[in-house]
Amino acid sequence: MSDENAMTGRGLNEPVDVRDFTQRLPGVIFQFHRDRQGHMHFPYLAGSGTGLPGIDREALGRDARHMLDRLDEEDYPRLMAAIERSARWGIPIATKFRLRLSSRRHCWVALRAQPENAPTGVLWHGLMIDITEQMIEEARLRRLSDTDDLTGLANRRKLLIRLNEEIAKSHRHGTPLSLLLLDLDYFKRINDTWGHLQGDQVLSELARLCRERMRQEDIIGRLGGEEFAVVMPLTPLVASHPLADRLRQAIAEHDFGIATGQITVSIGLAEYRLGEPRDALIARADRSLYAAKHQGRNRVVS
Repeated sequence: MSDENAMTGRGLNEPVDVRDFTQRLPGVIFQFHRDRQGHMHFPYLAGSGTGLPGIDREALGRDARHMLDRLDEEDYPRLMAAIERSARWGIPIATKFRLRLSSRRHCWVALRAQPENAPTGVLWHGLMIDITEQMIEEARLRRLSDTDDLTGLANRRKLLIRLNEEIAKSHRHGTPLSLLLLDLDYFKRINDTWGHLQGDQVLSELARLCRERMRQEDIIGRLGGEEFAVVMPLTPLVASHPLADRLRQAIAEHDFGIATGQITVSIGLAEYRLGEPRDALIARADRSLYAAKHQGRNRVVS
């Protein structure tokens, strides 16, 4: 007998208590039945409570709505569609959904199930597992990969992804879209005089001002160094220019807490042209930004 079996007092070939085994599983084994009239229930449920926290299993044995009614409103139609496809084509279900635990809390559940035709409808055999911690960790990693460490804004990669998405919407619907490029004036002088820590503080404060002054629908990101960008959906050039100038003015009037005098920015604007590649739009906004620098800085050029 191995050390492990000696400790448990059970040999490998000894019969296993199935009930004890299922209760120790990190999830819920189930059978799910849908009859020909569409009524759904769980004729069998076994396993730890973590798969279906806070749900009365006896009630689920009578009516699956006790669980389905607690699904997140975005996930409910997806799960119903997956059940319908599985019943119609005999294909397995593999999905995940959110269950409401309270008005402010939910848990994530992963579900896999295999359908079987039954005399009274369709019977699925499957497993549900609580994957809340996994989903939280995945969300944290996504935020890290999408976020600029210093400012908390979207990083260059994420901003370009969002710009691609907005260009696709603008192209599809013929709606306006503007791109704003912003660059701190004489930023090298700040770093050289006060050091990089002070320069980082200025960049962080600038990011905060951008979040405060731009609209909720605008997508703000840091491209790198002292250069920032704002994607402005549903906004033609004629509307984006005054918004950009208000931001420029707010920055020029703000006290950044360093004795260098006024801190200003130069801003370049461009409006998307139907069928234009993304890089061409960026290049036009960049030329406008260069023109703002060339014309004396602390201005908006489109």
